[in-house]
Amino acid sequence: MVGPRLVLVGRVAGAFGVKGEVRLTPFGDDPMALVRYRSLLNKDGTPALTLKGGRVHKATLITSAPEITSKEAADALRGLELYAPREAFAAPDDEDEFYLTDLIGLSVVDTAGSALGKVKAVPNFGAGDLLEIQPPQGASYYLPFTRAVVPEVKLGEGLIIVDPPLAIEGEETAPEE
Repeated sequence: MVGPRLVLVGRVAGAFGVKGEVRLTPFGDDPMALVRYRSLLNKDGTPALTLKGGRVHKATLITSAPEITSKEAADALRGLELYAPREAFAAPDDEDEFYLTDLIGLSVVDTAGSALGKVKAVPNFGAGDLLEIQPPQGASYYLPFTRAVVPEVKLGEGLIIVDPPLAIEGEETAPEE
């Protein structure tokens, strides 16, 4: 993977007032955490916003940044996703907790130990997280990131064990006649 591992932490919701303040929607429990990250990044790792303090207003963060000099500039950024480097976060307390970005690049095997490929991405199209698996050859495919399909994640070993649906394994799923 090229560049730093990033964690999506918020999104620009639009302008607040007429003096160039901006509303940020945080994707965590604490809106003020965005201020502690200070320099937020674009998805490609380039600088996006440098936050100058802030205050919480209706579950959003109201802040200013030198990159935003007017209400129009703040509105133009509406929808911009904001990221922080993975290194800015503490390690999860529980072995069953992890950041989705930590899964990218892990090897994927089925419950019998057969190699299926590597995790290419962990998208969410609205119905839950998916693992995009890139096999050694051929097109990538998706598996639901649920306990039933992914019974074990071994971050320390760089391994994800999956119990894929039969259609993924190439077995027939239609009932026999």
